[in-house]
Amino acid sequence: MAIFTGSGVAIVTPMKDNLDVNYDKLEELIEFHVANGTDCIIIAGTTGESSTLTMEEHRNVIKAAVDFTKHRIPVVAGTGSNCTRTAIQLTKEAEEDGADGALIVTPYYNKATQAGLISHYSQIASETKLPIILYNVPGRTGCNLLPETVATLVKENDNIVGLKEATGNMAQASKTLNLCDGKLEMYSGEDGLVVPLLSIGGIGVISVIANIAPQQTHDMVASYLAGDWEKAVELQMKSLALVDALFSEVNPIPVKKAMNLMGMNVGSLRAPLCDMGDAAAAVLEQEMKKYGLL
Repeated sequence: MAIFTGSGVAIVTPMKDNLDVNYDKLEELIEFHVANGTDCIIIAGTTGESSTLTMEEHRNVIKAAVDFTKHRIPVVAGTGSNCTRTAIQLTKEAEEDGADGALIVTPYYNKATQAGLISHYSQIASETKLPIILYNVPGRTGCNLLPETVATLVKENDNIVGLKEATGNMAQASKTLNLCDGKLEMYSGEDGLVVPLLSIGGIGVISVIANIAPQQTHDMVASYLAGDWEKAVELQMKSLALVDALFSEVNPIPVKKAMNLMGMNVGSLRAPLCDMGDAAAAVLEQEMKKYGLL
C-alpha cells in the first residue's frame, strides 16, 4: 500500500527574524495544507532547508510536523545524508518520532558508485521498518540512481517502496518503472512534469508549487487518476509559467518569496541561501498574479 497517492508538499521550514525555526508558523502551514487538499507533508527536505538545520533541529522539525498533523495525512521525513551512518540515525529518529515514511536523497558530493548506492540504501533499510522513498535529483547531488540500481534495491528490500523522480528524464523514469515490475511507487519531483509522469504509471508528486497552490496541485493529480485527463492537462499547462518562475533561482529561494508575497510570513533563508534578486522576484510576482494567487 502506498504511503500516499496524490500531492505531497515539500514544505518550507519557516523562520523567525533571528532565523530560528518558527514552530508556530509551521503549525499554521500544516493546517493550511490539511484544509486545502494536500495529501502528504514532506518535512525537512531540500525545500525545507534541511542542509542548514542542526541535527537537533532536524529531529525537532520532524517531530513537530508529526504532532501538528495529528495523523490526518501522512508525514514523510527527509532523512538523507552523504554519510550512511548519519542517514541511519536520522531515519531511526524519524521512525521513533512517528513519521509515516522516509524520503532519502542520494548521497551528495561523495559521488558514490552504483554499488555504493545499493550498499548505502540497503544498510539504511535494514535499520528501520519505515517505508522508504528514494530521491533521485542528480542536478543537485551529482549522483544518478540508475534504473537497474533502483530495481535491485526495490526487489531486495521490502521497505524500499518508492522513488521521487527528479531527473527530468522521462526515458529513464519509464525504464525504471519497467524494470521494477510493479513494485515501485513513483512520484514526480518536477512540478512541470507531473502529468507526463502520471501517464507512465506515477501515483503523485512531491511538490514545491503546492506550498502556494495546494488545492490546484491536489486537483491535478486527482483528476488524472480519476480519468479526467483533460482537466489534469489543463491544470498542468496553467502552472508551467509559474513553475518556471519558482525555479528561476535555486529552490527554496523563490517559493519562500512567493509565500511572503501572499502574506504567509515564512521568513528568510539561512546562509548560504539569500533573498531573491529583484528582477527574478518581479517576474515571480507577475506570474503569481496571472495564476490568481495575488
